[in-house]
Amino acid sequence: MMRSNINTKELYCLGIESTAHTFGVGICMSTGKILANGIDSFKTEKGGMVPGDVANHHVEVCDMVIKQALEKAGLQMKDISLIAFSQSPGIGHCLRIGAMAARSLSLLHKIPIIGVNHCIAHLEIARLLTPAKDPILLYASGANTQVIAYEGKKYRVFGETLDTGVGNFLDTFARHIGLGFPGGPEIEKLAREGKKLIELPYSVKGMDVSFAGILTNIKRKWDSGKYAKEDLCYSVQEHVFAMLVEVSERAIAHTEKQELVLGGGVGCNKRLQEMCRIMCEDRGAKFFAPENQYLVDNAAMIAWLGVLQYQAGERMTVEGAVIKPYLRTDDVVVTWRK
Repeated sequence: MMRSNINTKELYCLGIESTAHTFGVGICMSTGKILANGIDSFKTEKGGMVPGDVANHHVEVCDMVIKQALEKAGLQMKDISLIAFSQSPGIGHCLRIGAMAARSLSLLHKIPIIGVNHCIAHLEIARLLTPAKDPILLYASGANTQVIAYEGKKYRVFGETLDTGVGNFLDTFARHIGLGFPGGPEIEKLAREGKKLIELPYSVKGMDVSFAGILTNIKRKWDSGKYAKEDLCYSVQEHVFAMLVEVSERAIAHTEKQELVLGGGVGCNKRLQEMCRIMCEDRGAKFFAPENQYLVDNAAMIAWLGVLQYQAGERMTVEGAVIKPYLRTDDVVVTWRK
């Protein structure tokens, strides 16, 4: 029988994040206070991310990251009231490691378990940590590029990528020019040295964006040897981020919401933040970006969404705690918002 102190004054939820290259463990209270947010990410100096290798990384660091999070929070497993894990969407190899760890902890310590949607967790941690109440979310990460807003008991996708995520697009280009993984931060550094704006395809289709044609074009430009690496990095950021800001502005106009928040690892990019801020100021809207540790994949957001779902009455058995790699943001019924 599962134990639970869910109705006591202090609820502690341990969240596990493992959708992609990051294995994270976060602990937060039902009050919204975050006690720990530990991360260990798979990286390479050359090349990209092989799912099997990333899963092996998660297995190797799993116990250490859990232990460090508990120590940071000053807690033991007997103090934990709820286990939350990233159930969807993500890379199957990686999701399985987090789900296995969550189920093991739940069974061993007789703690309730709940699975959460990674994309929605990005939005909810932003609502917790910023003044935003009912924002548009520009979710820009490795595998995901979506413009999301709450409407009618679901987080609706108002626009998204038609091919690859913006982070994967940047990583692929970075790999092509000899940078390691993740490539986004390296591109941002080089872009600061760029001086010439090179014309690239600009692919906005209604509320959606596409990166495949831009990637082909910029690879050919690099292979020609006619362009400086810094100028290409600068140009790719200016074009792609303008696309993201355009569809975000259109979503603000359509929904008549007055807040924009960033989520996802690409949201750490200072140039993207600057462009979003300028657009919001021009529209009289408010712009918010959580600090970087809550923009990248992290487990504090998994723990917090677990609290929200559990307090709203959602329950899950250990047998039902399975991964759902392809579940979309707008497939989830939102029970915790009125």
